[in-house]
Amino acid sequence: MRGLSAAFLLLLAASPAAAQQIDVKLATAADGTRTLSHEIVIPAPLQEVWNAIATVEGWRTWAVPLAREVPGSSDRFETSYDPTAAPGAASTIEQQWLERAAPYRVVFRTTRTPAGFPHADAYLRVTSSFLLTPVGTTATRLRLTGSGYPAGPAGDTLIAFFREGNRMSLEQLGKRFATGPIDWTARRPQAKNE
Repeated sequence: MRGLSAAFLLLLAASPAAAQQIDVKLATAADGTRTLSHEIVIPAPLQEVWNAIATVEGWRTWAVPLAREVPGSSDRFETSYDPTAAPGAASTIEQQWLERAAPYRVVFRTTRTPAGFPHADAYLRVTSSFLLTPVGTTATRLRLTGSGYPAGPAGDTLIAFFREGNRMSLEQLGKRFATGPIDWTARRPQAKNE
């Protein structure tokens, strides 16, 4: 739980103050696996939102201070809430793009969690997707769906975490377009000697 709690605190520290309307739904399939979805309207045109969610450069503007491609792989990228994390560090998260169909759909899966992340083996089987729909020319409806959460305690813990964590992440994405890219240096705790 310690890793999950630390990740949640990082998300909480980075979340914007103003809440946006985000609809959350949970569905259970016949095999017991569950799907968690969040939906929000982002105040930006479709292509701009797609660029923010489908590129490592875009992720750095709203999701995490560190996002980079994994050398030698065009479909893998690494992220961290620690902007100084070395490649492959225990604090990093590795993702794999499964589909990037501009400008309407992005599908990815976590292939490595940070050290100590509870129920990592269960989470590595979850597939996440962004579905984008234009709302006129100046806004985009975005649905973030995580499919494959298992039945049972591991799935319950992951769903509880991502129900709130994904909500806060989408609030950050909305804020990124309402007020500009997130200034991660302003959010980083200052050392006593700085």
